[in-house]
This record gives sequence, structure tokens and C-alpha cells, in this order.
Amino acid sequence: MKPLVIKIGGAILEKADALTALLEVIKRMKNQPVVLVHGGGCVVDEMLAQAGFTTEKKDGLRVTPAEQMPLIGGALAGTVNKTIVANANSLGLNAVGLSLTDGNMVKCQLSSKGIGAVGEPSAKQSKLLDNLLQMKFLPVVSSIGALDSGELVNVNADDAAVVICQLLNAELLLLTDVNGVMDESGKYLSKLTANHAQQLISQGVISGGMTAKVNAAFHAANQLRRSIAVASWQAPEQIPQLLAGVNVGTRIIPELAA
Repeated sequence: MKPLVIKIGGAILEKADALTALLEVIKRMKNQPVVLVHGGGCVVDEMLAQAGFTTEKKDGLRVTPAEQMPLIGGALAGTVNKTIVANANSLGLNAVGLSLTDGNMVKCQLSSKGIGAVGEPSAKQSKLLDNLLQMKFLPVVSSIGALDSGELVNVNADDAAVVICQLLNAELLLLTDVNGVMDESGKYLSKLTANHAQQLISQGVISGGMTAKVNAAFHAANQLRRSIAVASWQAPEQIPQLLAGVNVGTRIIPELAA
């Protein structure tokens, strides 16, 4: 059985019941290897504001000045990661907290998009995750990586989930706070092709953080040559249905299959 990579955002941490419900579903998926990859934008924004920093985004992506990295790294690899791990372990899951750089899993290059200390990740070696999954651990991976020089960098959490998926040749589920991707009439799409997505982006229907999420999903779908699901973390009971082939959320269709 292929591992399942589930990406969650920081918003779920603001809903303790929602995180618990998701972890309970994972606990019931006893024979399914799962890796959780998380962001934590809301926690990062709060910590930056407390320290007197402002948050800037460019095309839905966080701009990360180097002087903010100690706070961002501490928020994501520390507070957010350990909160998820602690909650998972309180429910009887054997969770272990990691970042992208642990076990030499992922290598990063500095982003060319001019958004500061942000890394573009690529898969390196899966030995650590392979061993953890074999031993029935639940890896919880934060989106903090490192350059070859050892400098820590922030990585878009959707891109982080994609690279972990590539590393394990896994299935990928991007959980967000909506039920999928909407069309111009406000209805959720059961599937989305690249051409249709570009139309919706140019019309402003898909914008902000959803643009980054959709682009990451298409990148993953094209790399893995299979569809990627974008669904809501508010309905985690649908995850087993999705794995069984039931249409849940929006399926991102790779270009070869469009």
C-alpha cells in the first residue's frame, strides 16, 4: 500500500476539535502509512506581529526576510510541529516531529522568485521516512528546510508536501479550509485541468493562497502522473472514502491525463 501524504495548514490548529478529528481518522487507518506535512501561517503571523514585524506576501507566497527566519523556524519546526505531535501522541499515535532537513530527506535551493529566505525543495533520500513508516510511526514534517550551506529557509508548505510525496512515491491529499476549488459561479469543481485553472486564475476566481495551492497540486500531479485531491480538513471522515475512489473535494488532473 502506497503511503499517504496529508498536508494541513496552520488554520486547523485554531480548531482543536478539527485536529483531533483528523488524528482520530488517521488512527483508524491502521494499515495505511501516513505522513503529515504542515504549514502554520496563522501562528507565524501572530509571532511576527508580537515581535514587531509585518507580514508581506507576493502572489500568495510569504516573503521571508532573513532576520525573520529564527522566529519562523521556531514557530513551524517548534511550536506548531510539537503541538501536532503532542496531540497525536495523546491519542495513542506514535508521532515523531521532523523538518525537511532531518535525515537529509530534502535539499533546498534559494528561491529565484525574490521572496527572501525561501527554499525550493527537491527530494534527496527517503531512508529516515522509510524506516519510521516501517516501524509504524506517524512522521509529522514541518516546512523548514536548509540550503547546502546549512542556512535555514522557509518552504511553502504545499511544495513541502509535494516533495515528500515524490520522495515516497505516495498519494497526496492537500487539506484546506474549503471543500475544494470553486468555479466562476461559486460551485465546487469535482475535477480541474490546467487549462481551466489558468482561466480561473486570469479571471481572479482563483487567487491568493489558493493560487499557490493549485499550482503546487498541478506540479505534484504532473510529476507523479496521477491526480491530486484538494479537500477540506473540516470533513476528515471523507479521507477513507477518497482512498476508496469516492469523489471527494477537487481532483487536480495531470496534463498527460487531461
